[in-house]
This record gives sequence, C-alpha cells and structure tokens, in this order.
Amino acid sequence: MTGTGMGVSLTSTILQNIQLAVHAGVDWVQLREKDLPAGQLLELARATIHLSKEQAAGTDHQPQIIVNDRLDVALAARAYGVHLGRESAPVRDVVRWCRAGNAPNRFAIGVSCHSLEEAREAETAKADYIFFGPVFETPSKQTFGMPQGTERLAEVCRTVQLPIIAIGGVDQENTARCIRAGAAGIAAIRIFQQSRDAKAVTESVASMHNLRREEP
Repeated sequence: MTGTGMGVSLTSTILQNIQLAVHAGVDWVQLREKDLPAGQLLELARATIHLSKEQAAGTDHQPQIIVNDRLDVALAARAYGVHLGRESAPVRDVVRWCRAGNAPNRFAIGVSCHSLEEAREAETAKADYIFFGPVFETPSKQTFGMPQGTERLAEVCRTVQLPIIAIGGVDQENTARCIRAGAAGIAAIRIFQQSRDAKAVTESVASMHNLRREEP
C-alpha cells in the first residue's frame, strides 16, 4: 500500500476505520477520498474489497464497496457500484452508459439528493438508490444547506419508489426516527471515525439493523 506514494499513516487510518465498520456488520462502505489521485484511489479500493472479502470468509455477510464519484475507479476495482454527487457526471448519462453493456449487470448507481425534485429526477434517471440529506445538523454537510428534518425525509420516502438512505448527522440516537420516516437505511461517518471501541460500534450497528427489521 505504500508503493504509489500514498502515506502510510493515511492508508493505515483509512483501512483501520474500514475494518472497524466491516467488522461491525455494515452493509456498504463508500470510499469518499476525493483528494486522492486515481491510481491511489484504485489501490485503496482494491485493498478495501480484499479486506471485505477476508472479513466475510466463513459468513453469509459481505459488505459491498462503493466508490464515490469515480466511475473509472469503481469499474477497474470491480466495486459494487459508484455514488454520484452534485459535481459528478449526470446520473442519467452514467446510467445510460453503464446499462449499455459497459458495466456489470448488477453494478449499482447511487446519487446524493438534497430536495424532493432532485430525488424525482434520480428516479426518472433510473438510479438504484438515493442518499437524502442532510437530515440533521452536521459539520460535514453545511455546504448543502439547512437540515432537511425527518418530515421532509418522510415526504421523499413516500413519493419516490427507490431505496432512500438517510445521511447527515445520523447516529444511534436518531436512527429510529429515520427508519420510522421510511428510510431503507442510514449512512454515517463519525460513528466509525470517532470511536476505537469495536464492541460499542458493533453493538450500535446491530441495534440499527434491529430497528430496520422491526419496521412493518
């Protein structure tokens, strides 16, 4: 992991966080290292996929790896899919190109949305899932405006027939509100970045899975 010039400390920290998340039982891991050159991101993606397979050995659960923005890296690494944001290529064009035989049949294409209108556009473009937010206050999503709240999340979930993943300030304390609003799941960062207590993180993820199973 050091041959491409990627710092040992950076690489180790990222992979430690990913290993913690994978061990805790998450369903997906999204790589959002936007500042890494393509070659280094590809190396990280391949290492993450390998780590995920190792952790899944002997079990029936393997977290899927999604690459943020970089379709080329996602395909080269044979990742589960690509996630598109505000500055990415238009989701309609990406879907059309991928579904024309240029990507595996089950290659997932997700998109971040910050309004009901954007969510409808993503559905029309035939995206596979949506990240909607920020639902709650969070420093990492301040550039996307004020928190949407669970009422707006519920409106999007009722209107759009795609899996909606709640993002933005979501933690163990407010996950239940997102699930009750109709979200298919939640996306979180700080839960894994700020904790080194693997047992506590595993218990948090397990409780979130239980909330989702309890919903009718």
